[in-house]
Formats: sequence, structure tokens, C-alpha cells
Amino acid sequence: MKDAQKPDHVSLTTLIGRLREGRYVIPDFQREFEWKPWDIRELMRSIFLDYYIGSLLLWKGKAETFEALACEPVYGYQSTGDPSHIVLDGQQRLTAMYYAFFAPEVAAPSRQNRFLFFLRVDQFMEEAHDDTFVYDWSRRGERLLANEEAQFAEHKFPLAVMGQDGWGLPNWAQGYEQHWREKQAQATEDGDENASRQAGHHADNARAFGEHLKELTDQYQIAYIELDRDLALDKVCDIFTQINSRGIRLDVFDLINALLKPKGLQLKHLWRKAAPVLDFVETERMNVYILQVMSILRQGYCSPKYLYYLLPGQERKVREPDGSLRSEKLVPDVADFEKRWQHAVEALRRAIDLLRHPQEFGAISSRYLPYVSILPVFAALQASARALPASRQLDAGRKIRHWYWASVFVNRYSGSVESTSARDYLDVKDWFESDDNEPALIAEFKERFRRLDLRRETKRGTSVYNGIFNLLVLRGARDWMTGAAPPQFDDLDDHHIVPKSWGKGHTLETSIDSILNRTPLSANTNRNVIREQLPNAYLPELIQENGEEAVRATLESHFISPAALDILLRDPFTPSDYEAFLAERQRTLQEAIEDLLVKERLGLEPRLRELDAQVESVELGLREFIAETLEDDATRLPSHIAQKIDPRLEAAAKRNAALDAGRYQTLRGRLEFADLRELQHTIANKSLWPLFQGRFQTKDALSQRFDQLAELRNGLRHSRSVSEITRKDGEVAILWFQKILQHAA
Repeated sequence: MKDAQKPDHVSLTTLIGRLREGRYVIPDFQREFEWKPWDIRELMRSIFLDYYIGSLLLWKGKAETFEALACEPVYGYQSTGDPSHIVLDGQQRLTAMYYAFFAPEVAAPSRQNRFLFFLRVDQFMEEAHDDTFVYDWSRRGERLLANEEAQFAEHKFPLAVMGQDGWGLPNWAQGYEQHWREKQAQATEDGDENASRQAGHHADNARAFGEHLKELTDQYQIAYIELDRDLALDKVCDIFTQINSRGIRLDVFDLINALLKPKGLQLKHLWRKAAPVLDFVETERMNVYILQVMSILRQGYCSPKYLYYLLPGQERKVREPDGSLRSEKLVPDVADFEKRWQHAVEALRRAIDLLRHPQEFGAISSRYLPYVSILPVFAALQASARALPASRQLDAGRKIRHWYWASVFVNRYSGSVESTSARDYLDVKDWFESDDNEPALIAEFKERFRRLDLRRETKRGTSVYNGIFNLLVLRGARDWMTGAAPPQFDDLDDHHIVPKSWGKGHTLETSIDSILNRTPLSANTNRNVIREQLPNAYLPELIQENGEEAVRATLESHFISPAALDILLRDPFTPSDYEAFLAERQRTLQEAIEDLLVKERLGLEPRLRELDAQVESVELGLREFIAETLEDDATRLPSHIAQKIDPRLEAAAKRNAALDAGRYQTLRGRLEFADLRELQHTIANKSLWPLFQGRFQTKDALSQRFDQLAELRNGLRHSRSVSEITRKDGEVAILWFQKILQHAA
């Protein structure tokens, strides 16, 4: 295996020599040299005091990599040079050393003047290190740099001497010592004992300083890791994007931009055009999100390594099922790259429009978006759904919606998201193809939502907090005073139902900010009408003016139940009443999450939502009736039905290790995995029909009612479009089954 990295050390003398020769070059994707003069001074202090300054990451280069990465010399280097290494990490340190040790005639970054760096030898030898290292941008500094005698007299060693070739450094040290020996001799001749003694002290210091310089240049070591010149560029890119330099994560967008420049494409120009379209979301990573959408749609992955394969003409190795490798180009040319870029921008724009829509996902303000990091995979899934045949798009949209809300309420995108995004994209696309491919996340959501402690969701901006706020908007939470639909983002307040000041007065600071005590109102209603009043003060006024029924309906649109309203009206209103209100609203919100998200009734209008609940009730009743009739004996289930249920059970067990295997050995448990038609075929089975015939009369009647119920159910669950005839036929079937099941009970 090729030695991809070689840890090593280099002496300060050798490093300075390589800087002089222009061996180190900076790739275009690196940020500019931006250290301030005091940053450079502190680096010099570390070097001269023999402190560790960190390791460098260098890539041994060759002509094609220098060209591909549009490499340039370090800041201030003004010769052609002889490049040998690309600096991946350590640019600021290496450039600071060049600037201090070679004093190029260029202004310091973000400055109008050239800065010169000096070491005060007398302070250094006295170990007064805080006063040792200085810099100068004035004409006096320029004059001092040109006058060695002045340097010796003022004990100021120009760090630019370090960069001189040949004997410059030892000559300066000898000259400095000689200067003070001569001063000592002159003072002795003049009979000035004090001056002679002081000059001698400086001369001794000069000798010691010269020895320190020699030791420093020969023995001070800088650690570095050198990547092999033949290491593949995609691997280097992957390594590069994991590096942090002074707390700033290196951006893959800048890397891709640099790699595209030699191909005649200015990615930054494309981003400038796209940015205004995507400005709803406040994130510095939106330009990277576009690349991630491109990558997900093209290859199903979006980590930095895979973004590299988006480069026009770049080959990717693909392993075939037989183990052989083949090469493919994901993006053949620049024109194709630009086309995919525009497609990704449009996908993100559509995704943002969906997320902020008050009837779609309810994030009407960017500050209430549960996750920004979910955008790339959400946009890619929406784009994939639009590419499906028209007859399948609504069902795919339903599944995306279910996956999205499950992700929000299990905090799925709160950490590292690149691998999660890729996995979710592939899983949900498989789900598009078959209901049997339901992602494990969905089962996890169904299990965990009831354990949510909404009382603890106090921090605005968390996914659960924002998710519930979005549900309030989707529910059509009307303004308490005006009765208007949910306010728009520029007129939206996050209202405390019980005032925050009251909570502080009763030492309830934590729960008073809980989402259980928050709801969206217009800014005017919140700040100018309700203000800091308790509900038992402002709600009676509302009831008197608008009627109790209207007020109850308005509050129910905020998931405040009639029971919760009665609690809020209590006078006096005590901390125990407040706790009772929180408990009731927790119950109401959890029921809403189950009804709207787990049972997927969010997209239905209220009338159809009620019908869906009735269909579910009939299904549950039929399962229970069959189990009782067959004495909960799973062996009596028709074999062709059991063969369909078994794979679903196995898949569920793989997705959820905590699944109660014992329960699903019973008929009741197994019937949970039977669909509506399988319930029908169980009842109508030739050997079992005599047990059911007394209740269902004839097989023809049974088939007709199941057909009506199934058509309604499919319309509700999949197409979300139910005709008047389908609805009425379904209602008749529901009544028929309800009557039979009622008599059976």
C-alpha cells in the first residue's frame, strides 16, 4: 500500500531556506493571509522561546496539481520560485514567518504600510519576554532596518536578518558583539569604569545571543506531515475538508471553486446569482447545500469526498457486483455541471417555499425552521418525487412529509448530518417504490413521540420547539383578538400564554418558557393588548365580546382544549393551576402529534380527517373481531395471508430491536401487520367463512362494503383526493361495519 503520509520534522534553517526558494505554495481555495501584526509577533515569540507552534500539512506537488489547484506563492513572495509543496494546513504560520523573516516590501494584510519586526536583545537576555518582540510601520523602522550601527546601539535585532542567505545571520551577531567590545575598550581608555562595565555586559549578551541564534536555527524543529505526490486528489480533498485552522472550518465550496477555475467556470459567480433566491434561510453553508443537492441527486451521497466527483470529467471508481472495478464520469462537461447546479438551486428554492408555506410545513419565519441542515436531503427528495409519474407523486409527497416530521421529533438532524442525509435519501426513495420499505425512522417516531417531555422543550430554536410552533401555524392558529389567520413572519410574536413575569415571581423560570406555554400571535395583540396580564384577566373580556363558543374555537386552533381553557380562567390562578394547564396542554399536543403526524392526517381537511379516524376505528374493530372469533390462535390464519405478514414482521424486527416478539406470535399481534384486504380475505376464507357468515350475511355484501371502505381509505391515505361519490359510499360502508361490530361486542 502506498505510503500516503509521512510525519517528519524540519529545522528552522531549512524551513527558512525553503521559504526563500519559494518551495511552499498556497492553493486558491485557501483563505487569504489575514493575520494581524500582533499575531505575527506572538508566533515569533513562540519560536524564539522554543515553544511548539503546531504541525504543518503539506502535499508534495507536481505540475498538474499546482495547475489544478491554481497555486500561488505565499503572501509577499515576488519571485518565480521553485514550488515543491502545497500547503493544506499552516498557511498563516508559514506566511507569517516569511513576512517577518524576509520583510517583503508589501503592506501587511488590511494595512496601508509595511510592518517590520524586531527583537530587543537586552530585554530578551533579561527574560523580559513581554517587552522583547516589537513591530514598526513607521519611517523610523525603515531607517533602522537600513542602519546596522543603529540596530546595535538600540539592541534591536531585525528579524529580517533571519531570512538573509549565506553569512548574514552570524555576521550580524559578530558585528553586534564587536560593536559593544569597541564601546567597552573606548570606555576603559576614557577611564569610565561604569560605561566600560555596562558595555562589557552588552558584549557578553551579544555573544550569548549569537549562540542562541545558532542553536535556534539548527535545532528548533517544525513538525509536518507530507502527503505523497501521487495521492489521489479526491483523497486529498477529503483530508483537507476535515482540517480546522484557528477554529475556522475549511470550506469545500472554496475547494470546488478553485478546481473549477482551470476549466473556465467561476462557481462563485454562479453562487452570487443564486444567493438572493435562497436568502430566506440564514446560513453560511447554503452554497455548499447546492453542491450537496447536486451530489445526492446524482450519486446518493453528499460528504465532501463525493462532492469532488461533481467536477466535470472527473472519474469515479465503481465496484461491480462481481468485484471488478469500472470508471465512470458523473458530470461529463462544464455545461452539464451548470445544468445540474441550476436544477439544485431550483430544488432548494421549491423546498424553502414548501417549508415556509403556512399550509404545507408552517415555518413561516426562518427562525422557526426546525433544521437548516435538513435542507439538502429534503430538497433532493422533493425533486425526486416530482420526477415520478403523476399518479405516484402525491403518495411520495405523503411519505416525505412523514419522514420530515419524524426527523424533527426524534432530533435526527441535530448532529453530523452528511451520512444521515445520504441514508435517508436512499431509504425514502426505496419507500417510494413500496410501502413495505418503510424506513426504521418511522417506527422509531411512532414509539418515541409519547415520551417527549414538552415541558423541557424550553429553548427556542430546538427542533421539537420549532416543530410544534410549525404545527400551530399549520393548524391555522388564529389571532386571539382579531380572529385572523396565523400572522406572517414580519408580524409574528412568540407569546407566553401565562406571562413570563408571573412565572419569575413564582420561581417557574424554566417551565414558563416551555413550548407548552407559548403560541403564535400577532405582535400588536401580544404587546399592546395582552401585555403582562394573566389569562383570567384577558380571556373573560374576549368571551364577553365574542362569545364563549368563538373563543373556545380560537383557542382550540392553538391546541388549547376546553379543559385547558377552564383552568386558565380560574381565579385566583395559582402555581398548581399552572401545572395543571401544562399537563393538559402536553396531553393535547401529544394527541395532535399522533393524529396529524403519526396517523398522517395533517394534509386532510377536517371533514376527511374525521372520516380517516372512523376508517381506522373500523380496521381496529375488525382485527379484534377476527382475533376473538378465531380464539387468538395464529395457526388458524390462512397460509397465504400468513406468508404476506411474515416478511413484514421480520422487517419490523430488524428496524426495531425492542419489538416484543412474544406479542407477534399471537393472532392479535400478527393482524396488526395485515392490511384491509387481508382482513377481508381472512373472513371470506372458505374454511373460516362459516364462523363469520352469521354476522356478514353474504360474501357479495362483504366484498361490496370492503370495496367501498378500501376506496375511501386509499383516497385518504394516498391520493389525498376523495370524490363525493367515494366519500358517501365510504360513509355507508363505515356505518355497515360499525353496526356489525357493535352487535359483535
